Amino acid sequence: MIAALGLLVGVVLGLIFTPDVPAGLDPYLPIAVVAALDAVFGALRAYLEGIFDDKVFVVSFFSNVVIAAAIVYLGDKLGVGGQLSTGVIVVLGIRIFSNVAQIRRYVFHA
Repeated sequence: MIAALGLLVGVVLGLIFTPDVPAGLDPYLPIAVVAALDAVFGALRAYLEGIFDDKVFVVSFFSNVVIAAAIVYLGDKLGVGGQLSTGVIVVLGIRIFSNVAQIRRYVFHA
């Protein structure tokens, strides 16, 4: 519940203050958002399954964001940033859809 509330507060604050992102970080922001969403949906799934641990959530949240950004940064330095960005989005997207499917099964028993 805390994760969902934090996400909601973050979205509202982002809409109110409309922060500017430096041009150098533009390629990494979408990747970081998708990585953070993966951690949030994983936490929601763990909460519904009764195995949520706040320490695990915090570590997975930050490690997902850092690792995803590092992979994209490495891809930029190697000249294949677009391909690695796509790969990261696909992998995280699959994880998000898997977690959402498990959440749906838990909530709707279907």
